[in-house]
Amino acid sequence: MDKFQFHEMSFTWLKGGTTFMDGGAMFGVVPKPLWEKKYPVNEKNQIELPSDPLLIQYKGQNILMESGLGYQKMTEKQLRNYGVTDQSQVEDNLVELGLLPEDIHIVMMTHLHFDHACGLTKWDENRIVSTFPNAKIYVSDVEWNEMKNPNIRSKNTYWKENWEPIEDQVIPFTNSLKIVEGIEMIHTGGHSDGHSIVVFKQQEDTVIHMADLMPTHAHQNPLWVLAYDDFPMTSVFAKEKWVKQALQQNYWFSFYHDAFYRMIKWSEDGKEIVDIVERSR
Repeated sequence: MDKFQFHEMSFTWLKGGTTFMDGGAMFGVVPKPLWEKKYPVNEKNQIELPSDPLLIQYKGQNILMESGLGYQKMTEKQLRNYGVTDQSQVEDNLVELGLLPEDIHIVMMTHLHFDHACGLTKWDENRIVSTFPNAKIYVSDVEWNEMKNPNIRSKNTYWKENWEPIEDQVIPFTNSLKIVEGIEMIHTGGHSDGHSIVVFKQQEDTVIHMADLMPTHAHQNPLWVLAYDDFPMTSVFAKEKWVKQALQQNYWFSFYHDAFYRMIKWSEDGKEIVDIVERSR
């Protein structure tokens, strides 16, 4: 497991499973000759996209950001369609760290698409139950409402088995919320209407997790948004705002889906990598 010490916060990336999704969909209207220079593609035009939750251990709290693909949550058809090559090892990873799912105090969900939310629940014999039964689960109120009432487009990614068992644990927030000192969730919209980012602050340093507004390092350009985005112009404007601020103020960027980097710090113009935390492969 990859680790990073961010002052008082210990970051550990857990193995949440991997999908291989269509590269064209992941880069929207950007021509392939441009994006394939920045992110490799296979013979099926698919790009590798891990779904690795981040465990933050801070002031006695075990905090999880995202939950991975889960284990045995998908049908054979879904596994094939989403190019799933491996499923979640989150529970095994926690045991390696001396923890159980019951030891997780907080789960932060940037949004509730299947590749982020499947790990919130699991099979227990013949029923689906909460994976982290003692955790408070934070998500924007907009996202939570859509999860429970999906429309004709979003019902393909908002699955009732991912929310019904955890309904009593969910704490929706409006606009923004300080989860604990130094960790804030901020609603942005864009990728989904309720999509949020997470900002970590320690002393003079900041890590920004832009979730699926910037799923990989190759999505730094504010105009490079996903065909999966429900509100692409909202994504563009949110990225323009936050990327500009982050570059100017020397933030770290962290990623959920990047196959190569856990975190990157770029130069102010965004053209040079100043520091990196690589993903073990």
